[in-house]
Amino acid sequence: MAASVTLLPRGVERTRSRHPWVYRSDLGEVRAVAGDTVRVLDGRGRVLAHALYSDRSQIALRVITWGDQAAGPDLWRARIDRALRYREALGIEATACRLVHGEGDLLPSPVVDRYGDQLVVQTLSQGTDRLLPDLTRILVDLVAPAGILARNDPKVRELEGLERKVEVLYGDVPERVQVDEGGVRYRVDLRRGQKTGLFLDQRENRDAAARYATGRLLDGFCYEGGFALRLARHVEHALALDVSEEATARVRENAAENGLANVEARAVNVFDELRELGRAGERFDTIVLDPPAFAKSKAALPKALAGYKEINLRALRLLRPGGFLVTCSCSYHVDEATFGEVLYEAALDAGVQVAVVEKRMQGRDHPVVLGVPETYYLKCLILRRLA
Repeated sequence: MAASVTLLPRGVERTRSRHPWVYRSDLGEVRAVAGDTVRVLDGRGRVLAHALYSDRSQIALRVITWGDQAAGPDLWRARIDRALRYREALGIEATACRLVHGEGDLLPSPVVDRYGDQLVVQTLSQGTDRLLPDLTRILVDLVAPAGILARNDPKVRELEGLERKVEVLYGDVPERVQVDEGGVRYRVDLRRGQKTGLFLDQRENRDAAARYATGRLLDGFCYEGGFALRLARHVEHALALDVSEEATARVRENAAENGLANVEARAVNVFDELRELGRAGERFDTIVLDPPAFAKSKAALPKALAGYKEINLRALRLLRPGGFLVTCSCSYHVDEATFGEVLYEAALDAGVQVAVVEKRMQGRDHPVVLGVPETYYLKCLILRRLA
């Protein structure tokens, strides 16, 4: 008998709204094992969808198709091909980008990033982990990469009862890969770098920030210096701050590789350094704040909002009138309206007035699906200090 899961009424309603996730509390009868592709049924036995089933995660079902459309290898191949064609149509001027963005490409829970002629894959559910050999064959056929690396080390895999590991799936994958983005060359560590190597979702925001960058630049929470390096050719001096010694060493390495003598990187606690710069009377014409996710759960939200307010308040006091603040939040639990309210409160406490120049989000190769707010995680506002 084909694997199936019958939903309780709330799960039926959620599925009919075309949200791709169904939670464990909304399941009725389960006739499936971990990682199965299942028929999703309502209380009368009617097929609502086909989905990947997890016996561990609170997200118990990840919908692949709605209705009675088959969800086999041919469908995965067709959707990966469609995702690849979409990226080609974007005309991305970089040798690194996201090729498959999970639910944003109707491919629940895998991620595929391109770095030059290499691919990095993540399978973040029991279902896609079981399908990894099939996905690898499809990618080899459609992309013909030199190598494919599985970066299956995110902590979220533990919620699925999956092992955290990094392994070569195909071909040869070197320790470092050089990529170009916005005229900047990066040497990327695919095995140990954040996410799959770089923060690819900020590429278009870095391009946007370059249109406003002038004078002295402060890049807070810089990681490997994506913003600092991209903006360096537009400013007199770029100061990049991050708590990681390894990350700031990589900033210096990449700055030297690109002949950017005006980039300085310091390994510091950014919260503390913003205060110290303020006490020292330092001023900047351009400031970028791109911190890690402060709110990884709803319970962490109050503390996260206080953190966002603190760093933005400090930054606005350091910013000269007429200067630009590029400020970001990658916390899904902090929505755009809440983030805007925090920035307003920070401006009030800083005693300054600001105008919104641009509202932005993750790059177009990281699609946001209407009706699925979980796919809209990165908020980026470009503000101008008026007085």
